[in-house]
Amino acid sequence: MKKTELKISAVSYINSKPFIYGIQHGGFLKNYSLSLDIPSVCAEKLKTNQVDIGLAPVAIIPELKNYFIIPDFCIGANGPVKTVMLYSEVPLKEIKNVLLDYQSRTSVMLVRILAKYFWKISPKWTPAKKGYEEKIKGTTAGVIIGDRNFFLPRKFKHVYDLAEEWKNYTGLPFVFACWIANKEPNENVMADLYKSLRFGVENRDKVVKELKNQFDEKLISDYLHHHINFSFDKQKHTAMELFLKLGKKIRT
Repeated sequence: MKKTELKISAVSYINSKPFIYGIQHGGFLKNYSLSLDIPSVCAEKLKTNQVDIGLAPVAIIPELKNYFIIPDFCIGANGPVKTVMLYSEVPLKEIKNVLLDYQSRTSVMLVRILAKYFWKISPKWTPAKKGYEEKIKGTTAGVIIGDRNFFLPRKFKHVYDLAEEWKNYTGLPFVFACWIANKEPNENVMADLYKSLRFGVENRDKVVKELKNQFDEKLISDYLHHHINFSFDKQKHTAMELFLKLGKKIRT
């Protein structure tokens, strides 16, 4: 009898490349399909049961009827992350409108939490569409996530790293995405996934080599070794619980 194929969705950004490398090259997982998506699509696939397991934005957790958080690994940061940014021509207190990246759920909630509880500002929140980066001007700021940050011209006077801002105010690291299953995974699958993810994280340097023709090698090495934190430890669980608690107040 043929085993049911395990469907996995992972974020397509550089920060998840070690996980993808481990799944594809570790040799532990068998009979699976892997789709690479922006975070919002990954979240939607998990919510609608199009996949069994997703590297999904933590902001969607309250929207899931049934879910199982797979331990040990996540996409997190303990300080500046470099790829989840708020750009503005004016200081925080002068921002009137914020364009929200359509690719992310967690980062959108994070900037709203920072604004309400820590920055003490109340801008207009505007869902953005493709090409919105060109509309960041005057008192209109914008949240930009992902690899696009490596290519943005340094034209904005005020730049805020959202993970760093969170750390400054809470003293905690931040979790952007974690591995979530929509039903309790088989123990053997869990063991194979764990070995795959660990293999990928341990081989970050090979990932950097694979990307050297697309990105500056030193930049990506620094990013994957010093800015993205893959360990889903106790502090990150505490941080995620605080984030979801503050986010719930904003939703209601």
